[in-house]
Amino acid sequence: MSLVLVAHGTRKAGGVAMIGDLADRVAARLGRAVHVSFVDVLGPSPSEVLAGLPADRPVVLVPAFLAGGYHVRVDVPAQVAASGHPAVTVTQPLGPCHGTVRVLADRLVESGWRPGDSVILAAAGTSDPRALSDVRRTAALLSAVTGDRVEPAYAATCTPTVADAVAAQRHRGRGRRRIAVASYLLADGLFQDRLRDTDADIVSEPLGPHPGMDRLIASRFRRAGVLSLPVAA
Repeated sequence: MSLVLVAHGTRKAGGVAMIGDLADRVAARLGRAVHVSFVDVLGPSPSEVLAGLPADRPVVLVPAFLAGGYHVRVDVPAQVAASGHPAVTVTQPLGPCHGTVRVLADRLVESGWRPGDSVILAAAGTSDPRALSDVRRTAALLSAVTGDRVEPAYAATCTPTVADAVAAQRHRGRGRRRIAVASYLLADGLFQDRLRDTDADIVSEPLGPHPGMDRLIASRFRRAGVLSLPVAA
């Protein structure tokens, strides 16, 4: 059984390192190698990685995306088809789910969030309506954890932008409430930099380095039918 993790890709070396470290942590939990690939910006692509794996060994591929957008629905299946590998199982992406929301909440607390702060969920952005629905669902789940309404916003592609959402919250609150931006990004990169450049009082860190994410990805691999994979203590 071969294991493949697929991420978006970034030109920022620190973000690439975060994905590599995440894969290493998952590999340590499962006791076997996890191959890394990227659908954009840099390689290797999923098709390149899959083509290099033994054709007589099944593959489980986890899309490391936080919503089921274009990359999950179109890019990943196209890459699998292009690889020619005969036995690839593709799991669900990493969000929306309660495990990811728990990591989001932990990141908020680590960043200094307190009950009563306004919270904006900052996603990468997409034109895919199903992915937008996934982001809204994640915002609703996070609202239940924080006890207050969490509004979604985006670093690119669609509206409201995170900067505009922060400005709107600042205007409505008239300075009475702190504003926290909950990063709904897996790794560091251009979009995380955009969050840090807003006028928010608090910006949480990307989700990838949190141990909850390697637990979640390891679970995705196991649930795909890899029953022989060990459960780390």
